[in-house]
Amino acid sequence: MLEAADLQVKYEDTPALSGVSFQVRAKEIVSIVGSNGAGKSTLLKAISGIMKVSAGWIRFGGERIDRLASEEIVARGIVRVPEGRKIFPQMTVLENLELGSYVRRAKAERKESLKKVYELFPILRDRAEQMAGSLSGGEQQMLAIGRGLMSLPQLLMLDEPSLGLAPVIIEQMFSILQEINSQGMTLLLVEQNVFECLSLSHRGYVLEDGRISLQGEGKDLLANQHIRAAYLGL
Repeated sequence: MLEAADLQVKYEDTPALSGVSFQVRAKEIVSIVGSNGAGKSTLLKAISGIMKVSAGWIRFGGERIDRLASEEIVARGIVRVPEGRKIFPQMTVLENLELGSYVRRAKAERKESLKKVYELFPILRDRAEQMAGSLSGGEQQMLAIGRGLMSLPQLLMLDEPSLGLAPVIIEQMFSILQEINSQGMTLLLVEQNVFECLSLSHRGYVLEDGRISLQGEGKDLLANQHIRAAYLGL
């Protein structure tokens, strides 16, 4: 579904990604894990068209997308749920969700999409007329994911979905992501919560200093001694 080869991205003259290659297959959960500053968020921004690729390429469904504008990439079915949630706090929960369905094909399915989001996140139905800024951190993350789903993505990318959440909410959040995937949605996760993320994922990549250092099935990476020592403290 998604493939990148020899990807390079720079912040001015400073390399952020150097020769990154990876792939995501349909209906998979794939994780990009690593420490803060490794280049994980930069990778999602490059896929989304927010950051310019200086070398290499990205293909989605066989079509090259690294030269497209971000709105064209969204229209093709790639949606990013950003780090820090980035909801609209002075708008209601319902208004935030409706903004997710601005793509033409999503507008036509808005009512049905809203029903599905409410089934995944019943609390959002209860809070529909509440200002989004008054929600708890976990509820705001649910809203951000729900807004992404309203765009009817083929690939949903989530940037640090567990950031700032309590452990019990993190467990609930990953359980919901597993449910979303079981319904046929392809997920690409960027996370510092290495254990939870790799436990959930079919496959994963370890990003260190802007390069892929390890890759494999989630369970195999969890058993890797470097991962256990560097990221799990074992």
